[in-house]
Amino acid sequence: MTTSSLSQHDSLFKKFLGDIAVARDFLEIHLPPHLRERCDFSTLAMESGSFIEDDLRTQCSDMLYSVQTKTGKGYIYTLIEHQSRPDKLMAWRLMRYSMAAMQRHLEQGNETLPVVIPLLFYHGTTSPYPYSTQWLDCFADPELAESVYTQAFPLVDITAMPDDEILSHRRVALLELVQKHIRTRDMLELAGDIARLLNLWSIPKEQFRSLMYYIAERGNTSDEAQFLQHIAVKAIDYQEDIMTIAEQLEAKGIQKGIQKGIQLGEQKGRQEGRQEGRQEGRQEGRQEGRQEGEHSASLKIARQLIANGVDRAIVKMSTGLSDDELSTLFDDGH
Repeated sequence: MTTSSLSQHDSLFKKFLGDIAVARDFLEIHLPPHLRERCDFSTLAMESGSFIEDDLRTQCSDMLYSVQTKTGKGYIYTLIEHQSRPDKLMAWRLMRYSMAAMQRHLEQGNETLPVVIPLLFYHGTTSPYPYSTQWLDCFADPELAESVYTQAFPLVDITAMPDDEILSHRRVALLELVQKHIRTRDMLELAGDIARLLNLWSIPKEQFRSLMYYIAERGNTSDEAQFLQHIAVKAIDYQEDIMTIAEQLEAKGIQKGIQKGIQLGEQKGRQEGRQEGRQEGRQEGRQEGRQEGEHSASLKIARQLIANGVDRAIVKMSTGLSDDELSTLFDDGH
């Protein structure tokens, strides 16, 4: 099918199903009864946007409608397949595009997923439509897929798992035990179990170092040195690594102390600087206030002396005013 033909199919499809009255008739006729009876088609409305990838727009068109259901807002996603040869994985596309519509619904501030009903409109040359519209049939093992995707997903909740059970989990027990208690218990209390697991299930040096650094950085350890010493005594194979880790942590602790000292010093300096600045400001303010007050008093005295006919030289000597100020006062007096 040529690009021009596909464009014509797309245009016709959107002109008709973009009309809500036509779309309502289409959905009321073609939706399965158990879905149709849940929808209030008087609330049917077009939604903007498309979920088809750019490279497939010449093969498909889509329309998204919102509709009120008995449990709230829902959507009907209609996909039309324009290509002559049907897509074997079209059911997966429908599921993926429906999930994209759900995601947009969440991004609009909603807190629960809406039901999105996928509906495929097909008018290809092969008849009837040759592929399943059950998306689980897109898997190589549909039975296995159904057992995974139609029930609760597996959950590993170590917060509710007893320690004795975790300790029986072979090579992953170390990770689970530390992760379970990293925020809630003193790691020193777990040193014996950790050392026992290290002896029972030898782990690569890189994993061991990562575990120790993780405990040191994120754990609540009352005595870090004692914790490392306990591991070194009980897990002999890791003594060399523990010595290296202890030295690095000590150096890091010293560096942190230096940085903290510098920060405290800078903070104290800024604080003292602000206090000193405020004191200087108050002193300058008081000084300026006194000077302004004295100047005003001198002007007042000078006016009185001039009014009593006192000589200019005596007024200047008595008040300390400048020649310009005196000239202004004498001019005002006359």
